[in-house]
Amino acid sequence: MTPIQAQSLPTVLNGKDLIAQARTGSGKTAVFGIGILERIEFSKRDVQAMVLCPTRELADQVNGELRRLARAVANVKLVTLCGGKPFGPQKVSLQHGTHIVVGTPGRLLDHLKRGTLRLSALQTLVFDEADRMLDMGFADSITEIMEFVPRRRQTLLFSATFPPEIRAISATFQKNPSEITVEDKHDSDTIDQLFYEVNRHERNKTLLALFGHYQLTSALVFCQTKVDCDKVAALLRENDIQALAIHGDLDQRERDRVLLQFANGSCSVLVATDVAARGLDVKSLPAVINYELPRDPQTYVHRIGRTGRAGASGLALSIVTTSEQGRLNDIEAYLTEPCICDVYASLDQNPGYTLSAPMVTIEINAGRKQKLRPGDILGGLTGSGGLAGDAIGKINVFDMNSFVAIEKSAAKSALAFFSNGKVKGRSFKARRI
Repeated sequence: MTPIQAQSLPTVLNGKDLIAQARTGSGKTAVFGIGILERIEFSKRDVQAMVLCPTRELADQVNGELRRLARAVANVKLVTLCGGKPFGPQKVSLQHGTHIVVGTPGRLLDHLKRGTLRLSALQTLVFDEADRMLDMGFADSITEIMEFVPRRRQTLLFSATFPPEIRAISATFQKNPSEITVEDKHDSDTIDQLFYEVNRHERNKTLLALFGHYQLTSALVFCQTKVDCDKVAALLRENDIQALAIHGDLDQRERDRVLLQFANGSCSVLVATDVAARGLDVKSLPAVINYELPRDPQTYVHRIGRTGRAGASGLALSIVTTSEQGRLNDIEAYLTEPCICDVYASLDQNPGYTLSAPMVTIEINAGRKQKLRPGDILGGLTGSGGLAGDAIGKINVFDMNSFVAIEKSAAKSALAFFSNGKVKGRSFKARRI
């Protein structure tokens, strides 16, 4: 178990309220997931647990993890309720009965006000990444949601930081909660942290030099603004480094596809704002680059925590201009150790460096509603499709469509199979995205 799991699970399994501080990637989803599954009465088709998330991306990630945890439990009904998706199908799913709902505050409140979501049987309420929900302006929605929630319940609150507003939510909605804080630092043996002090006009060429010097195969680049995300992604592409940007100005469909392509290895570099990166589920990420330092040191810690997971080593590289020196000092004070600084001139210039993803993503126009499963897609491609198993990567099946990552060299063969062959005796359309 991770530290947050070892310290929190006894409290959760005893049915007590909990307020826990843990960084991204600490394993907190398993804490409340196990607690939820242990308490559910599966013979009843009432909503017994609800998880509030700040973004749809995080809600989808939580949904996937809960489904993974529930693999050995028969007939678990779970529904995701988020904006950006039609209201009608969500209403129908709720009418058929569900045990767990996961969603964003706005859409959850919408269902509650319309009476399509009822919480009279709710036993467990979870706030996941509560600080981010407040940052995004959901405080009023949360207060309204709580008017529909039974007083007798277990309330679990997880937050990367404990600002006064989080304390206020805990005091208002929890009963004598146990408080657990996991050390908010990273092992220096796992993540190498390096800071490059440069002049403002050297920021872009330093970013390019970092890729060439370290021969990066994949990276997550953080920017402060949406505009910078687009500019940085364009800069990388202009220099033969495959990159996509993700931020709040993209519609939900575009954001979903960008995250999926990065997670399945068909996009090498993701350029993101802090909010847009929430919900990113990548098991192994070699490097995180701070194009700009964040304004507070805790955000820095959460950013670099995307690399060096599950025992793997990671690289955290940060570009620091003179105007950001104060932020660097704050990071040093927060980490209680000096930051290792270098300069642009120390980076090897590698004009021949390029970066292209090894995989491509193919979309299939069928999903769960058509009874399509990952094994069906894999079986078709490796059977009559003739593809080797190791040429097929991550497979994601959603309600109405599915996505499969394929090695570039096998992409044409895969598309040819879907054009001429059948999966489960049926023909489906497919296209490369």
